[in-house]
Amino acid sequence: MQNEKRRIFSGIMPSGNLHLGNYLGALKNWVALQDDYENYYCIVDLHALTVPQDPKVLRVKIRELAAIYLACGIDPEKSVVFRQSRVSGHAELAWLLNCVAKVGELSRMTQFKDKASKGGTDSASVGLYDYPVLQAADVLLYNAHLVPVGEDQRQHLELMRTLARRFNGLYGETFVVPDIFVPEAGARVMALDEPTTKMSKSSPTPASYIALLDDPDVVRRKIRRAKTDSRSEVKASPDKPAIANLLGIYAAMTGRKVAEIEAEYEGRGYGDLKKDLAEVVVEGLAPIRERALALLDDPAELDALLDRGAAKAREVADTTLHDARAKLGLD
Repeated sequence: MQNEKRRIFSGIMPSGNLHLGNYLGALKNWVALQDDYENYYCIVDLHALTVPQDPKVLRVKIRELAAIYLACGIDPEKSVVFRQSRVSGHAELAWLLNCVAKVGELSRMTQFKDKASKGGTDSASVGLYDYPVLQAADVLLYNAHLVPVGEDQRQHLELMRTLARRFNGLYGETFVVPDIFVPEAGARVMALDEPTTKMSKSSPTPASYIALLDDPDVVRRKIRRAKTDSRSEVKASPDKPAIANLLGIYAAMTGRKVAEIEAEYEGRGYGDLKKDLAEVVVEGLAPIRERALALLDDPAELDALLDRGAAKAREVADTTLHDARAKLGLD
């Protein structure tokens, strides 16, 4: 009997601007996984509502994210690409899991503490507090075996595993308990203006990130103005985080080793490195940008593609949800 492919679930929120770090650290790896795994790649638009959103902007960002998924190489014939809000099982399963989750568990989530501390816990939404339970529902609904996550989401995944085991223990085997999946070559890209922090799509400073849809001249300007370190030697080291970041981007975009690039720039300055890196990035992102903009020119087809993906997702989600409801005595 032929072994079935293991299933992966992952998603990105349609907020902010998808950037080079998202591509090198996540999307590029998602594309590489398509032939070896059964993949569900979601636009997690319900998660975006945990903080206030302009509805008009959100609609634009949802389509933009879908276009970027496809432009990066995610193939809807190989992977299921869909909007979270178009599969009602996500919200329903989140409620069922809420009833086995503990207040103490959610109160210990450091990401909620960090985000709530900025605006005050009293003003934070219940959705922001409950975010990890909806995140658990996203994955458990598809009985995914593996979840590609960064370190900032590891605590949420551990809660997801806890909820799956608890539900299974109380009501019988229902959910696959997912494992963390760490792809082989996920590049960690730091902010251009502050290389000790990760590049963020929610940054209020456009100069800190290279958006995947940035115009080539904007990319060149951002890299030219990127922060550098003292001493002009083009060498990656712990005391030179800015140059280490630029060299890391160069290596990730070209598939070359950092040491090889360092040797090429021996005796040369930061200006040469930045000029060449800008062209490497512009050339590497050009096909993605062009394809995404072409897709955005036909929003009806983009929406239809997402609807087809949602129909496929519902086939799996409805089966899992029916099983969970039956175990609870609801069906």
